[in-house]
Amino acid sequence: MCTEADSPGMLEREVCAAGLDFYRRALAQGSGSGDPPACLVALGLLRPVAGAPGSLAPVPPDVAAAALARPVERAILDQQHALAAIHASLTGVTQVYRESQEQGDGSVRLIVGKDAISAALENAVQSCREELLTAQPGGGRAAELLAEALPRDLALGERGVRQRTLYQHTVRTHGPTLAYIEQVSAAGAELRTLNEVFDRMIVCDRKIAFIPDHRHERDGAALAVEHPGIIGFLVTTFEHAWARAEPVVYEPTHQRPQLLTNETRRAVLSLMVGGYTDDAIAGRLGISSRTVATHIKKTAEALGSRSRAQLAYLVARSGMLEGEH
Repeated sequence: MCTEADSPGMLEREVCAAGLDFYRRALAQGSGSGDPPACLVALGLLRPVAGAPGSLAPVPPDVAAAALARPVERAILDQQHALAAIHASLTGVTQVYRESQEQGDGSVRLIVGKDAISAALENAVQSCREELLTAQPGGGRAAELLAEALPRDLALGERGVRQRTLYQHTVRTHGPTLAYIEQVSAAGAELRTLNEVFDRMIVCDRKIAFIPDHRHERDGAALAVEHPGIIGFLVTTFEHAWARAEPVVYEPTHQRPQLLTNETRRAVLSLMVGGYTDDAIAGRLGISSRTVATHIKKTAEALGSRSRAQLAYLVARSGMLEGEH
């Protein structure tokens, strides 16, 4: 028999066997008496009989259901009114926005604010049906961002969406990013790495692309691009970088993908020869300034250099920027 302890979740449960028996007898006799199961009371299937203390009359299920549904329907109606009020309050602004877009080029829209950008991205990715291209510079990604992206990217794989992502070589030593890569790779996603990734970019079905707007970098801004010519240019840029990139492959004999230390060192030295500072090199390659300094120090020791200028000269003459040394 049901107990009072069961009642908080009663609306999500069926009537118990004892309740069905009690309700059946009450229907046959016209009323019931004694201690009824709590489920019948919670669902409003019994009510006191006027002038007959202790006697309970059975209530038809449709009548009980209507009584239970009334507050739920009222809450839904309130939500519908609130939703209608939101749309009504934005009607004037929407018209102004549409007029502005019609006067300008509506194929490129500015989105300001992290929340607005996230909402726009989420909507576009949810609508993606064939292909998702992503470029993610800056090295390893934050664990909370990876946790947010993982369910969405796995769902894309289940829908048959082809996913290709470019990272920088430094993610090959970043635990959280590697854990994410391993899971999405198992779901069919393809991932490759380069020393330098041109910039952050997301392209959905080659119909809409999101790129950063560095003019508003402090406020967090992105451009939503739907112009076919611009999207074609972005996809071509991605394809050229993809062709040069190294696949991230998990092999049975290796717990992690192959590291590309020599290639990263050549990139550091190439930028150093070009006159970049350690901080500038670190920013372009998605590594720390300390790692840049380590690469330069080890090369200086190997070549016997005593100054940065001399090292740049020796590196340029050595030929180590052209191949493995």
